[in-house]
Amino acid sequence: MKINDFKLERYFARHEFTAKYLFSSSDCDGYAMKYLLDCASKEELALWENIKLGYTESEGNPILREAILEYYKIKTIENVVVASPGELNFISMNVLLTSKDHAISVSPCYQSLSEVVKSIKCELSFWEAKPEKWELDTAELEKLIKPNTKLIILNFPHNPTGNYLTRKQLDEVVNLAKKHDLYIFSDEMYHKLIIEDIEELPPIADIYEKGISLWGTSKTFGLAGLRTGWLVSSDTDFLKKVVAFKDYLSICNSAPSEILTIIALNHIDKFLLPNLKKIRKNIGLFTAFAARHPIISSFTPPKAGSTAFVKLNIETSALEFSDRLVEETGIMTVPAEMFEHQGKYIRVGFGRNNFPEVLDKLDGYLNAME
Repeated sequence: MKINDFKLERYFARHEFTAKYLFSSSDCDGYAMKYLLDCASKEELALWENIKLGYTESEGNPILREAILEYYKIKTIENVVVASPGELNFISMNVLLTSKDHAISVSPCYQSLSEVVKSIKCELSFWEAKPEKWELDTAELEKLIKPNTKLIILNFPHNPTGNYLTRKQLDEVVNLAKKHDLYIFSDEMYHKLIIEDIEELPPIADIYEKGISLWGTSKTFGLAGLRTGWLVSSDTDFLKKVVAFKDYLSICNSAPSEILTIIALNHIDKFLLPNLKKIRKNIGLFTAFAARHPIISSFTPPKAGSTAFVKLNIETSALEFSDRLVEETGIMTVPAEMFEHQGKYIRVGFGRNNFPEVLDKLDGYLNAME
């Protein structure tokens, strides 16, 4: 197969480790190893100290899979497969789809959710969010369904907009999928990062037999370096195909990462609550900042997740603005072009401790421009 470059990741590769300030990161600050191990119980520390650095089980460590199931109604580890999140997305699309199928994805979207589908030569339609407040209409989704539609791809909390469905909307999507016998692949990497006072959505795997939930440690937990993700689904035949496909990729998971993930899952509040506090504080700072600067054309604060898609009042493209900004200030932003989205938007990430410092730097730069 041939696949196009991952624009967002290539853009990060150019700037992430050379730019002084990251203003568009979708993850929260990474926690230190010491902090993680200090959270561990005696039993968990014993697991850590007695790791064997050989091959691990393809599906994932059984203890890890049991820890994952604490967050789902499904209660058998045969319904869980562990791998890196990107790998699980890549495998799932290849297992589910062929060139004769049609899939529907939310838009704008993280490129891997659409690009892997395109690489299979599968027909793809986009369920477009309305740019005013990034809201979605399930009636528009139904219009996109075709006789050969096989899959709906969701991503809530949404990257990059921070949008979130209501439970009523999610139920409507599930009812459409049932009506047309479709799979739902739900990228839930920001699960539990609920910013506003709204109802938390259940994992799709808990409410639909053909639902596939993807979650992991990168966003919610601030542990992107573990590279741990998992799929949960009632469809065990699908998961068996995922494991068989995995034999051609990672084969198995990192033994240290699996143990560290067990610790994180068993002590989630130690990771989640500080991240939520930081994100909410930074959203407040940016709301005041946006009101001061006419270059911010519109800002819809995220309902959930750690990012927002901010419209700029500029004459250049978003890409040109971002390139100039990082060159002149060391502040890296991610422009709309990295999401194949038309419009003058940048993604802003609220999960970093140095957000106020970056905002001060940007404030001075914009004051000089304006």
